[in-house]
Amino acid sequence: MPPAPLADASSSLAPSPADAIPAAMLGRWGLVAADCEPGRDDAKGLMTVEAAHLRFYESIGTLDDDIDELSATRIRADFDFTGEGMTWDREMTLELQDGGRTLVRQEYGDDAMAGPLRYSKCS
Repeated sequence: MPPAPLADASSSLAPSPADAIPAAMLGRWGLVAADCEPGRDDAKGLMTVEAAHLRFYESIGTLDDDIDELSATRIRADFDFTGEGMTWDREMTLELQDGGRTLVRQEYGDDAMAGPLRYSKCS
């Protein structure tokens, strides 16, 4: 019997579906319509949501193992951020509203932004 194939190293880095940001949230989201315009290099309100990352203009957040809530339309979890030579972590909630057209992001903890941010789905 041949030996079992070795696991692909990259597969251990990718989260399993149970650990991932909900699929309906994936994609590009803008705080204002101009953030969604293709080719803009100054889209400071653009957030790109991937299975395990949130990408912003000057930072990237990686989903931590500490997930407090998870459903098809909501996740509350810790994210580890890097950007502009700094690192920090932030607990936040992402929640879909308006039939999936709006994504609300709320931060918690020290230095968190006051109030939620409402993003619109980029087409």
